[in-house]
Amino acid sequence: MSGKPAVRTDDFAGPVLDWYRQFGRKDLPWQLDKTPYRVWVSEIMLQQTQVATVIPYYQRFLEKFSDIRSLADASTDAVLQLWQGLGYYARARNLQRAAQIIRDDYQAQFPRELEQVMNLPGIGRSTAGAILTFASAQSWPILDGNVKRVLARCFRVAGWYGQGKTMKALWDIAERLTPRQHTGQYNQAMMDIGATLCLKTSPTCEACPLCHCCESYQYGTQASYPEKKPKKTKPVKQTLMLLHKYQDRLLLWRRPATGIWGGLWSLPEVACRDDIDDWQRQHLSMTSPCSSISENLLKHQFTHFRLDISLAVIELDQLPAKVSDNEDMAFVAIEQLPEYGLPTPVRRILETQ
Repeated sequence: MSGKPAVRTDDFAGPVLDWYRQFGRKDLPWQLDKTPYRVWVSEIMLQQTQVATVIPYYQRFLEKFSDIRSLADASTDAVLQLWQGLGYYARARNLQRAAQIIRDDYQAQFPRELEQVMNLPGIGRSTAGAILTFASAQSWPILDGNVKRVLARCFRVAGWYGQGKTMKALWDIAERLTPRQHTGQYNQAMMDIGATLCLKTSPTCEACPLCHCCESYQYGTQASYPEKKPKKTKPVKQTLMLLHKYQDRLLLWRRPATGIWGGLWSLPEVACRDDIDDWQRQHLSMTSPCSSISENLLKHQFTHFRLDISLAVIELDQLPAKVSDNEDMAFVAIEQLPEYGLPTPVRRILETQ
């Protein structure tokens, strides 16, 4: 690590702001008619997701849930249904839980104190600072993925982001260089520079307003910063999904609120073929033979592991009576599937059946 930046705040922020006025993004949906709610929803959606992917989801979400109260009062199914395909579903659940807290504790008005915002589910220091900076004209540093990359390269900050020492160094730099004036423009510019110029691979350094003070550019070490997380072999997990079909209906099962695809509707799962009859007896009070089993029908990559999905198709002669008493299971007409929040891999499987 090269140590604290020798560059003065004005010498760093000035070129950034000049670049923003000429090249920065100013017409994104959440930059128009700014409110804390609109900015908050965008910041949550933009976590680990690119702008181009977020825009249509954001627009549909705001059409359905125009304010904090409408989001807080909605059903979880309605929220997850609009989130399906965006991934990282804990973001959606945290967003609604936070909306309910704001409704109940803050009279549906988004809090304006940094600590209050950080105490809401799903909001960390950088996200809180971004919301208050963009929507409330406050002055806070931010450190999203793009800004981390810019600062790590500019000042050759050693280590990967999962190390506390590395993150402390980056926060120290961000705090020192973030200007008190025009903070919103500066923060947006830093994110834009990371997203459009200071790319993970093949950065366009000559067009960057920070090349005059970027140590990685000067020493030709752009590829070395930021340091990558040590590689680990991703484990492979396997599951056998059960597709119970009765006429034009399919059996769906709501997953637990925590864990992968939390709260979404999916297909029931067992570990292997031998468990199918026991599962049916326990949950449906009946057994029915498999029509077919497709081994490793779909392979789905999660952040930390790969899931190999097999599918057992089970044609039923009648609806089991027990399902009607279980709110976490339901036989759903095929034409009603778009109304249910389904994980993308499960939706793909159902589209082929």
